[in-house]
Amino acid sequence: QVQLVESGGGLVQAGGSLRLSCAASGSILSINGMRWYRQAPGTERELVAAISSGGRTSYADSLKGRFTISRDNAENTVYLQMNNLKPEDTNVYYCNADIVKLGSTSTFRYWGQGTQVTVSS
Repeated sequence: QVQLVESGGGLVQAGGSLRLSCAASGSILSINGMRWYRQAPGTERELVAAISSGGRTSYADSLKGRFTISRDNAENTVYLQMNNLKPEDTNVYYCNADIVKLGSTSTFRYWGQGTQVTVSS
């Protein structure tokens, strides 16, 4: 019964900021990599940022410097700080995580339902 729930999306003016959160819950033994993706209608899902269990980060080249990924291992949560937002950042943003459940030796990749980010003007 592992699930990921995103929050923090909404409507913002160009140049503004949002902070997305994604919390994992359930019978979790450990979480390895965590990531943020985004997808607009008619497009393929795009990797935005990733963070390892040790805190190493990577970003899409076009977003580096505006977006920052971080995680709180004690809370099983990954964040995406988005600054200087542009209309082209309008997307549904999804998190995923590689999770080992209690009682399991296998890692599975879980996805959240997504949160809408809309940047106006």
